[in-house]
Amino acid sequence: QVQLVESGGGLVQAGGSLRLSCAASGRTFSSASMGWFRQAPGKEREFVASITWSGSRKYYSDSVKGRFTISRDNAKNTVYLQMNSLKPEDTAVYYCAAALSDYIGRYYSRYDYWGQGTQVTVSS
Repeated sequence: QVQLVESGGGLVQAGGSLRLSCAASGRTFSSASMGWFRQAPGKEREFVASITWSGSRKYYSDSVKGRFTISRDNAKNTVYLQMNSLKPEDTAVYYCAAALSDYIGRYYSRYDYWGQGTQVTVSS
């Protein structure tokens, strides 16, 4: 069992930065890949970024590549999403997810555990 709790969301102006954190509980965290997804009102959940259990491979959506960075600290059971050069279209609820299979793709059905989400709002 893995429980995930996101934090770090908030209101920021366009061009600003935020760092999201996802704290995990459970002994399987260090062997699970982690992903970040987001969902804006009226839209489907969208893949943002993912990272393997070792941190050796990372995967980003085209919409955030070059602006967002995913990282993890297995000693702290935490995964991060550093978001720079934020745009109004980045506004959404951001969710972290864990995949016990070490899957790092974009299909949310392949992730086994989800957090409750944290709101990110970017004003223009």
